[in-house]
Amino acid sequence: MRSLTLGDYLLLGALSLITVSLLTPIMRYVAKRYGVVDAPSESHKTHKNPVPYLGGVAIALGVVIVTYIASLASDFSRETFLLASSVLIPAIIMGIVGLIDDLKKLSPWPRFIIQSLFGIAISALLVATNTLGSPFGNNWIDIPITTLFIVGITNSINFFDNIDGGASGALAIAAVFLFILSFQGGQFLIAALSIVLAGATLGFLLWNKPPARIYMGDAGALFLGILIASLAIRFDPNPIDRIASFSIPLLLLAIPILDTSVAVASRIRRKISPFQGGRDHLSHRLMRMGFNKRQSVFILWIGSVLFASFAIAISNASYSIERLMTIFAGALWLMLFIGFFRTADN
Repeated sequence: MRSLTLGDYLLLGALSLITVSLLTPIMRYVAKRYGVVDAPSESHKTHKNPVPYLGGVAIALGVVIVTYIASLASDFSRETFLLASSVLIPAIIMGIVGLIDDLKKLSPWPRFIIQSLFGIAISALLVATNTLGSPFGNNWIDIPITTLFIVGITNSINFFDNIDGGASGALAIAAVFLFILSFQGGQFLIAALSIVLAGATLGFLLWNKPPARIYMGDAGALFLGILIASLAIRFDPNPIDRIASFSIPLLLLAIPILDTSVAVASRIRRKISPFQGGRDHLSHRLMRMGFNKRQSVFILWIGSVLFASFAIAISNASYSIERLMTIFAGALWLMLFIGFFRTADN
């Protein structure tokens, strides 16, 4: 792909935002028409009235349409098509699995098995094509670590979609910061896909912010989870220090990872399934502290910006302070984990 100007990228983001913001109300109508709604029938639900699903379908369609049209309108080549498809096709398939779950309510294990298989396949492809951003240099290490990251992030995004605007806002922030990093590093395909993803999530956020008029559902959470994970793991960080280098993809998604870590640890402590729903996510804990829904999601967005800013700072820091900044960011994350974990679970 040729070098794009900043204006080209902003145009891509704007087209994606407009496309998804127009598709979302259409999918909202379809969901209401056919009864594809999230009814507040379980104790951990925070909404009082049924909310339509299928927002994830609008996001996926927007990302795919804008990406391929942009490829055709620019310097479309077989290499560009294959690279874009290697990122989008697994996300599309996972989105279809999520859509089936939205319609039929699959048990957690089939989803987890499918995610793991895709994680292994993507990891093997990245290692085989030498497109893994920060490899260990040993296939026996690179493939399991990459698989763990992809499966973990995909599940984290799915878990984090528990409050209006939470997941869509955090993903928009992560995608914007990943765009900045990849643009600075001249990684043009990752930059292009990141800005398209940022526009798509922002377009959806117009409908998903509190009070949400539509949810992304598992179709959106799984599509976005595997997409952002694939992009982040492909990004080649600037830091020379290996620990700092590995920290950057994690910092971009630190708040969804924190949410999942706290919820899973809490459920293990209470001897219940990690896949069981509950009011033990960061958003629920913030609301029990006295914050309302809007304030809680805003706090989560601020946290996402803070940790993503650490990723930018580490990427641009001198070698002598890369690890110090990484340790500081990690210590802050651990403090937040301990603090949230100690709050009431329900």
